[in-house]
Amino acid sequence: MKTFVGILILNLHWGNTNAFSTALQSRHLGAVGSSLALGATPVSDSIVSTTEAVKKLKKVLQREYVSFFDPMQREFYADIVSFDDPMTSLSGVDSYQKNVDMLSSRTLFGKFFFKDAGIVLHSITGGEVDEENGNISNIITRWSLRVTVQAIPWKPTARFTGISEYEVVPGGSEGVLVQHQTDYWDSINIQKGGKYAKVDKGIAIKDFLDQLKPENGNAAAAGPEVPYSLLRRGNGYEVRKYPSYSYAKIPYTRRDEGYDLLASVTQGMDPLAPAIMEVFNDDDKKTMAWPLGYAAPGETSPPPLSSKVQERMKDPMWSDCEITTLPGTVVAVGSFSDASVAPIVRKADKNLRAALQNDGISIPKGSETSVKFAQYDAIFTLGKRRGEVWIELEDGGHPW
Repeated sequence: MKTFVGILILNLHWGNTNAFSTALQSRHLGAVGSSLALGATPVSDSIVSTTEAVKKLKKVLQREYVSFFDPMQREFYADIVSFDDPMTSLSGVDSYQKNVDMLSSRTLFGKFFFKDAGIVLHSITGGEVDEENGNISNIITRWSLRVTVQAIPWKPTARFTGISEYEVVPGGSEGVLVQHQTDYWDSINIQKGGKYAKVDKGIAIKDFLDQLKPENGNAAAAGPEVPYSLLRRGNGYEVRKYPSYSYAKIPYTRRDEGYDLLASVTQGMDPLAPAIMEVFNDDDKKTMAWPLGYAAPGETSPPPLSSKVQERMKDPMWSDCEITTLPGTVVAVGSFSDASVAPIVRKADKNLRAALQNDGISIPKGSETSVKFAQYDAIFTLGKRRGEVWIELEDGGHPW
């Protein structure tokens, strides 16, 4: 299998079968056009025209991300272009389109190697036109990408998040052209303070290969999980966006007793994973919560709980139990695979805070008074565990 993966990486890393890296490249390019003809029209008219063309290009990029470049609008890309991402460098719009088609399984080779490729666009900024000289600032997209490598027996899914910087110039049939693109991955290219910089290609290849390893021995989740959108796959952490969800929360002393009590409270329901615990620094206050339901796509709140549960909560014996709804949240997550005991959890929380600070993400004030952690598997599960520490991020403290 090592030989197979090595061959796969060589195919991805070199030549026109560069499917994987082009996907991350995100995005292409076509016919280096002429620059603005000075004197043909007043400068103000040229600025207005270029500004409108940039707006159109940004809408094109949005459509292409949603459709995975089917179709790719080549008229907005230069024929002779340059591109760099962490794994490779390419030139030419034809190479871009061939590789995107391969990754999206629109070629014979792609159908054999890949499936379920997709890109989620989180934001698109930049593209301002200088009123004095007509220069266009770089367009920046922030995205998440996934692709399943079905040619490997266990069919691993690789996930990447990052940004693309598009260098755009006036010209072409549509008024503007992308002439250069640079992609950065959040997992390897972020430097101290949150700036992006290039790194050795060997680091990128290792980052990809590590995601193709089988995950043997992981404990199964105790139930269906609350879904989320991956905003960042960073170095040692993730940032996720969770929908609004309802949950039942109780104070507890021993975790097994907390599980038993919540099982009684939610009898007849189908609680979701993970169980979410919060322990304050003095260890005198501990709470445990089980998610009960979440908002469907396009909705802002989860479905109401059944009348039977609402009646049950009126019983005085459940006076310590709180059922409430949490609005949609952005959460930073650090993972660990040992049992959720205090030294393990607090070390994971410390590492997560250090990683966020290094990457320029603001940590909310007051969050250090407690540690919040999630447990996906059943409480007495044997083998490799699946635990996470969580820090809820505030609006304005992150780029999403």
